[in-house]
Amino acid sequence: MLCTRQPVFRSVLRQPALRRNAATLSSNPHIYVHPQPDKTTLLSFLPTASNPALAIGTTKTVPPTPDSLTENPNFMRILHGVIRQHATKDPVVIGQANMFASSAGSSLGSGGVFFPSNHPSQQRSRAKRQYGGGGGAGGDGAGGASAQGGMGGAGRGGHIHVSDSRNPPDFGRVAWPEDIFGSLEVDGQGKFVDDGRYQESGTYRVVTREGILQLSDYLRERLVERLRELDRK
Repeated sequence: MLCTRQPVFRSVLRQPALRRNAATLSSNPHIYVHPQPDKTTLLSFLPTASNPALAIGTTKTVPPTPDSLTENPNFMRILHGVIRQHATKDPVVIGQANMFASSAGSSLGSGGVFFPSNHPSQQRSRAKRQYGGGGGAGGDGAGGASAQGGMGGAGRGGHIHVSDSRNPPDFGRVAWPEDIFGSLEVDGQGKFVDDGRYQESGTYRVVTREGILQLSDYLRERLVERLRELDRK
């Protein structure tokens, strides 16, 4: 009895076509680059551009610049939602809270927010500037490193920042406003008050002269999980 053999190529043809790997930014290999028909480029934490509403934004040039990038407001809402939900579990943020409560932290200085002297925020009217009043420079209610004691709480509560890691500040100083996502409230022991009571800074920029958005590993993983969840809907 003769037996027929299935051509080998049939099984090969049934295999799904191999996907071409999407390119990523050289400055952040976790951000994918998706060229668009209108000659702009979609930037996303997802390897596909099936849902532009989940993209970081669009840029006219790669690498993106502060002038070339148009931020996606929907992505920013998702980002802040992830930070609000998960930042208090981020080892990096927890470390900041512990330093805030430590004796080392309290000795870093007093008077609210520390900014580099050449930063624009330091070049405003010095007569109107108030350090440490109500939560940071200018008495802003969103909070600085500590409304009561600079980078250290000295046994009192205050605020710490959740910041972009693209431009880490010098030890004992706070990140620049465009690098600050928002603030979390902590007590004198460095414990988060009511899950941190996260407040958006309102000053964060996805792209600055220092580069594009860079999250801690923990927050980036939580963000990608959320984006994938939304992409499946």
